[in-house]
Amino acid sequence: MRIALLEDEHEQAQHIQAILSEKGHHCDSFPTGQAFLGAVLHRSYDLIILDWQIPDMTGIDVLENVRAQLDWPIPAIFLTQRDSEADIVRALDAGADDYLSKPARAAELTARINALARRSNPDSDKEVLIYGPFEVNTRQRIILLHGEPLTLTDKDFDLTLFLFQNQGRLLTREMLLERVWGLARDINTRTVDTHMSRLRRRLGVNPENGFRIKTIYQRGYRLEAIKATEADEPREDSATNA
Repeated sequence: MRIALLEDEHEQAQHIQAILSEKGHHCDSFPTGQAFLGAVLHRSYDLIILDWQIPDMTGIDVLENVRAQLDWPIPAIFLTQRDSEADIVRALDAGADDYLSKPARAAELTARINALARRSNPDSDKEVLIYGPFEVNTRQRIILLHGEPLTLTDKDFDLTLFLFQNQGRLLTREMLLERVWGLARDINTRTVDTHMSRLRRRLGVNPENGFRIKTIYQRGYRLEAIKATEADEPREDSATNA
């Protein structure tokens, strides 16, 4: 998982990053609320961990900003020295999914992260997934549209499954390179753009079939479900979705 950590104490941040790295997660640490929000609202993360007391604002303020501005309910854990019942209730009411007291205990932290990952993607273990007229068989690695098999490459399948499992969520080009291609984030991102353009045609992801792949300028892509009334409206300019 890609995790964003809000922690202003350098040693604490390094300790938490070491725990997560050992379990195979990638963790970016930010010492201020502004730096954290700038990253979380413009990049793609799977989960956030927040301290309460930071220099420029409270962790509660940061979480409320994330919930108000982010386009999907990213799992959020508070990890802080504050452990009163009132503090825990306040954080949960602000949108936190879990609450842990410092110091971070490796086994407990990773177990809580794994539990939140399962809750945020409950279909991950299913063999057959249904998304409107699309049927995705994860064991046979085939996709049906209105009952008919689509001709897709292995990379087409991986990309389509990742899009459906994250529909409604902004996926940056860098994240797609990491998750679908297994490549470093700093290579030429035209790889993603070229493949996404082909996938739109091969997959039949369009308003008539209930979905669209929307290009978010200079950021990435988002798979959106289309309501029946929207499908009858004129399509967006091709420059937006190409």
